[in-house]
Amino acid sequence: MKTTLSVIKADIGSIAGHIRPSQALVESVKDCIESELGKLITDYYIGNTGDDVAILFAHQHGEGCQELHQLAWNAFICGTEKAKEQGLYGAGQDLLADAFSGNVKGLGPAVAEMEIEERKAEPFLLFTADKTDPGAYNLPLYLSFADPMHCSGLLLSSKIKQGFKFVILDVEHTEEDRMIELYTPEDTYDIAALLRDNQRFVVQAIYSRATGAQATAASTTRLHNIAGTYTGKDDPVLMVRCQGDFPATGEILSPYSIGHYVAGFMRGSHTGPLMPAKMGCSISYFDGPPVVSAVGFCVHNGKLTEPVDCFDHPYWDHVRDKVSQKSVYMREQGFSGPAMLHYSELEYGGIVDILKKLEDRFSC
Repeated sequence: MKTTLSVIKADIGSIAGHIRPSQALVESVKDCIESELGKLITDYYIGNTGDDVAILFAHQHGEGCQELHQLAWNAFICGTEKAKEQGLYGAGQDLLADAFSGNVKGLGPAVAEMEIEERKAEPFLLFTADKTDPGAYNLPLYLSFADPMHCSGLLLSSKIKQGFKFVILDVEHTEEDRMIELYTPEDTYDIAALLRDNQRFVVQAIYSRATGAQATAASTTRLHNIAGTYTGKDDPVLMVRCQGDFPATGEILSPYSIGHYVAGFMRGSHTGPLMPAKMGCSISYFDGPPVVSAVGFCVHNGKLTEPVDCFDHPYWDHVRDKVSQKSVYMREQGFSGPAMLHYSELEYGGIVDILKKLEDRFSC
């Protein structure tokens, strides 16, 4: 049976700054979605990571379904109205257009979709991140699909060792999608050369070379490319199918124990370690640290199981302690050097304005 999994995520309002959405806001989004259960959609899940609301849809209408995207847009509009009613901060922040135009891609929300042929058992993970950009998934995906230090299946599974196709997008090329397809194991070093640059090159999808089946789908939207100014960090989403022909669940989760440094944190303009956070987590220290949640499901005949929180285990408490320490170490450096992003990536233009103002005061 073919099923389409679509996740659409947006920041539409939050309590006390960038902490988390109100329960009333989430309920208003749910009420809008609920009416289409059993009609347009076969199932859904709504959750939040930090101040973003994510909607996961299961349906049979393929990728880019206009009616589904319209439903998500309407639900975010309902949530925005509730945010305005409650006086929440940043009401409708990620809705960058005045009206829906057929697809929410390019309108602000993060979108990832894949149409799959359901296996007998179809486990997958939904990753939702806050206070970071799409490149935050580059290293974990590389390690899970190309490095036997994290994916032992590359040594032990005859299908997995055949490798994977990486579809990588150049997100600086804003006129149209510019992408490249590279293959493991022969292109492994070339993939690494691209993915080291998290702000330019982003993994859009990965496919099994053994079967051709799609393994991952990620959002690649850069909000400042759409809006032309600061509107918040991109807060990307990622879906990963696991087990069988793909890396095991534990192999997908393993790289998140690193707490690798990514762009984000306060005003989207700093560097901080990515913290594996529990479902429904809030945002706190220095509008961070950058966080990612992992929710596991199985889907069968278009119906989702209840979610399982993959980072709700005592082991991840140890990782969170490590990430907290790494955050403090970097924040002790303040605005200096790698603690703050390069001028080209700053989400606020204040420093650029300062440089322009000082230009005439330089002398040779």
